[in-house]
Amino acid sequence: MSDRRPAGQFLNAAIDLLHRVRDEEQEAVEAAGTLLADTVERGGRLFAFGAGHSSLAAQDVVYRAGGLALMNLLAVPGAVGVDVMPATLGSALERVDGLASAVLTASPLRAGDALVIISLSGRNALPVEMATTARDLGVRVIGVTSVAYATETTSRHASGTFLKDHCDVVLDSKIAVGDAELTLDTVPAPFAPASTVVTAALMQAVMATTAAVLADRGIEPPLLRSGNVDGGHDWNHRVFTRYGDRIHYQY
Repeated sequence: MSDRRPAGQFLNAAIDLLHRVRDEEQEAVEAAGTLLADTVERGGRLFAFGAGHSSLAAQDVVYRAGGLALMNLLAVPGAVGVDVMPATLGSALERVDGLASAVLTASPLRAGDALVIISLSGRNALPVEMATTARDLGVRVIGVTSVAYATETTSRHASGTFLKDHCDVVLDSKIAVGDAELTLDTVPAPFAPASTVVTAALMQAVMATTAAVLADRGIEPPLLRSGNVDGGHDWNHRVFTRYGDRIHYQY
């Protein structure tokens, strides 16, 4: 694929970003994976949240072959991907004060659990309030965000703070403000977002680290296998049986 064509240019931009997070976020990934391993070892549950397209990376680690069975999706109605009509309502919900507190109050989240909050900008009321309320409940918080937004935009939360200001560990996706990697003279706006690619990769890097840390401690990581390989369903049934009280997508 030619580097001079938009497809090749986008892939090169995404690869460059992946190289950056590999080289610059290694310590943060290790810290996040260790935090999740600590939570698993102590009997806690794992949750992931993201609003809008940030939800895609959260969903990618839930009920996933090769992934941690204990990772649960913390869903906010109307903010999971683009699951409402009009889709713009989801963006509006991210700016509603009090919504995160109401969701957490009704959720199974409790002290001793861990919550990964994914928000590219980290500036809206929903992720900021999600982080502050979760920590008040005794939950450890990992934030996955673009730190650039905190220096180049203003917060939409009453406190004037960003998601990154309320986390135990912060993973910086390195995505530029605007989330568009390409420009052309013939196209009137920047285009080709890479945040989903990079954020999903960061999440899987954290999951891999968690599994390895648990194994190093002599604890079998609670991993799922594909249902499309022989024995996969039986394997998963055993995992669900053992950890059923910590898995909230399985009944």
